Amino acid sequence: MTTLLPRDRARLAGVHRDLVRVVERARLAVPFIVTEGLRSRERQARLVAIGASRTMNSRHITGHAVDLAYWLDDGDDGDGAVEQGEVRWDWPLYEQIGAAMKAAAKELGVPIVWGGDWASFRDGPHFELDRKAYP
Repeated sequence: MTTLLPRDRARLAGVHRDLVRVVERARLAVPFIVTEGLRSRERQARLVAIGASRTMNSRHITGHAVDLAYWLDDGDDGDGAVEQGEVRWDWPLYEQIGAAMKAAAKELGVPIVWGGDWASFRDGPHFELDRKAYP
C-alpha cells in the first residue's frame, strides 16, 4: 500500500490531527481514498434534506469525522499508487477499511467510532473521533 495522495490530503484539511494520523496509518494497510472531511453547516443541511445524513449534529462540521471509499487500483502501472482506478461500494470492502481503521486507532491510542457498527443507518464509509474522548 501507499501513503495518501495529495487529493486525499487536501480533503483532510480542517480534520482533527489525531483522526488524520489514524487515516494515514490505516491507508498503509487498505487502499482507500478520502471522499470528505470537514463540512460546512450548509452542506450538512443539504445532505440531511436529501436523506444522505440524518443529523445536523454531524462530526464532519467540527472536523471530527471523515468518509472513506474503497479504491480499486487499475494496476496497469504496477506502482501500487492509486492514481487510476475505481471507487467500490461492496460491503465486505468496507469491513476491511473498518478493521484497518480500528487497528490503526488502537495502535495510536485514538478512540474512534465506525458508522458501519451503528445498529441503524449503517454508514460504512464514515469514521469519527469518539465523542467521549473528543467532545
